[in-house]
Amino acid sequence: MFCPFCRHSDSRVIDSRTSDDGLSIRRRRQCPECGGRFSTTETASLSVIKRSGVIEPFSREKVVSGVRKACQGRPVTDADLAILAQKVEETIRATGASQIEANEIGLAILPSLRDLDEVAYLRFASVYQGFESLEDFEMAIADLRLQHARSLSDSADSAS
Repeated sequence: MFCPFCRHSDSRVIDSRTSDDGLSIRRRRQCPECGGRFSTTETASLSVIKRSGVIEPFSREKVVSGVRKACQGRPVTDADLAILAQKVEETIRATGASQIEANEIGLAILPSLRDLDEVAYLRFASVYQGFESLEDFEMAIADLRLQHARSLSDSADSAS
């Protein structure tokens, strides 16, 4: 870490704190050469391996833009999409992997999108999972109904 004041190639960490979201670390540093103090923010890099083999940095904005298409005309706000993208990133980072297949990002999007809006979920899943027939939609809807019935059953059990 170069000192921003004198360009000395070393610095000493004085204090480290985790950011509020837990995804980065803020470090307070001091240069042993000039005594200048400065802060750095460190994050673990997360790369996406696309189907073509190209590797690029993970982007929450790409998650939002991909899901936004499925949410057109639905009662989903930009804030909802930002929260969904954050959940997806947290899910992916929790795996501990520094590189992840693009396909796995889509899989991480599906549960959060299902909780957010079932119609948007069906739209996204139909493209992402390549639905080819009405039966594919019927199976997905049956699965949603089963999930909905389970959540109602769990709610009733916890209320008793």
